[in-house]
Amino acid sequence: MSKVFGYPKFDERGEMVLTTYDGDYAAMLMDVRVYQMKAGETRSFCRPGEEIAVLLLSGKAAFTWETQRAEASRRNVFTEGPWCVHASSGVEIAVTAEAGAEILVQCTKNEKSFPSRLCRPEDAPWKYSCAGKFGGVAQRRVNTIFDHEICPGSNMVLGEVLNDRGNWSGYLPHRHPQPETYFFLFDRPEGFGASFVGDEVFKSVDHSFSAIPGGALHPQAVAPGFQMYTTWMIRHLEGNPWLQTDRCEDERYTWLHEV
Repeated sequence: MSKVFGYPKFDERGEMVLTTYDGDYAAMLMDVRVYQMKAGETRSFCRPGEEIAVLLLSGKAAFTWETQRAEASRRNVFTEGPWCVHASSGVEIAVTAEAGAEILVQCTKNEKSFPSRLCRPEDAPWKYSCAGKFGGVAQRRVNTIFDHEICPGSNMVLGEVLNDRGNWSGYLPHRHPQPETYFFLFDRPEGFGASFVGDEVFKSVDHSFSAIPGGALHPQAVAPGFQMYTTWMIRHLEGNPWLQTDRCEDERYTWLHEV
């Protein structure tokens, strides 16, 4: 049976592997890695038969792809919005760190071709979700970098969540048939939260991740005093893409909408 939570570490080359197409997290159907880059370092990403999204988590970097170039800067995920380049198979995305940077690279198998896209912070604005609901303890800001509506040719979804301190996300408890991966960051190194995957509960900490199999309930919570950031990544299923309207809440808790 596949594992559903991980505490990866960076290797000597600055690479941290979250999920791959085989091994413990193969059920995610994605290859997801995080890189710490030194100033002046360049990394290039291009895999035949795979689409790629490169998301800047922090630092300053220059993206180059096809004939385009963009300078990106993000102090951290808690104060500034996302910069991301998303491209189909055969397109090389190069990232040069100008003052040190941390990036997340999401890949999945996809032979379809679609236009490359640069997402700037203004293209994926934060929007509050559940403000004032459920006793005011499920407030979080959410953005969507791309989904089926934004990029129909993609086999993935990418977005971000910022939990208010001590608040829940993914609430009410919900499920969908598509697998989803959450990558967690905290505004303080001792920050922590709780990640629910079905009936299992794990302590989420900085740079940990949750590998949620299709059909599993997956609410999350962050401890009071800390802000939690989550990169959420969904893999569409063949003939069954995830849509924003596909929120299958557990019927045992839907009465909370009326409270």
